[in-house]
Amino acid sequence: MSLAGVNYSSLTKDEIHEMFNSVLKSGMHGICFSLYEDGQRPGSLITEEQVRRRMEIIKPYTKWVRSFSSTDGNELVPMIAKEYGLKTLVGAWLGKDAQVNERELKGLINLANEGYVDIAAVGNEVLYRKDLSEDELFEFISRAKKEIKNIPVGYVDAYYEFKVRPRLAELCDVILANCYPFWEGCAFDYSLVYMKNMYYQALQAARGKKVIITETGWPSKGKSIQDAHSTFENARNYFINTQMWSKADDIDIFYFSSFDESWKVGAEGDVGAYWGIWDKDEKLKY
Repeated sequence: MSLAGVNYSSLTKDEIHEMFNSVLKSGMHGICFSLYEDGQRPGSLITEEQVRRRMEIIKPYTKWVRSFSSTDGNELVPMIAKEYGLKTLVGAWLGKDAQVNERELKGLINLANEGYVDIAAVGNEVLYRKDLSEDELFEFISRAKKEIKNIPVGYVDAYYEFKVRPRLAELCDVILANCYPFWEGCAFDYSLVYMKNMYYQALQAARGKKVIITETGWPSKGKSIQDAHSTFENARNYFINTQMWSKADDIDIFYFSSFDESWKVGAEGDVGAYWGIWDKDEKLKY
């Protein structure tokens, strides 16, 4: 494997297929849990059965599971993950609604203090979306750190936010960085090198603290972003490159995502629905 990843042009389709299967079966550090079935979206009623069914599918392939919210059924994700012996990175989803934010923070604190959380993430890309000011976010993180005992508390955002906001890196126990070469228009051939650069920028900002890549992935269908093309081959090969680097350099990565989710078409354009390793019907795509 070179700095740019596997030389796929020298391999047959069958060889790449076997490589994907081998990499998947050897296991990931972590994966982001896609909660919503076809026809559902945030706010939909979530059943224990659907969380358990999807957890059964992914559990042979990962050590950790990441969830994004601590209310409206999302709290079932870490609870069931723990049943299966998986570790959990659990989030409180913060936004512009003050009441929702309070529910989310309390939900995360309760889950943590009940033993369902290994790393707590207070907010996801809140600064990127401009939903809260830096001071407002810091207050939520500080409250969580006071009430959650003996568990690392951090905040998830794009890798560069920790570089431009040193106070944020200082406040967090662990740096939780999202790294997406695709969204920055990077051609697939350079995507692994590009992601490594993102990671090392976050590492520099961390000043000795642990850095975890909390999201990275590549869509299998949809629009292109400059030189980044969403194809079946690019998505499969990006997964292989990512996992091989994770193992070779001992980098903790949560892959995004487990299952395709149809509701994301509206949020991110047509590309939003195709980030899963499994499709919306829970069939392995590659």
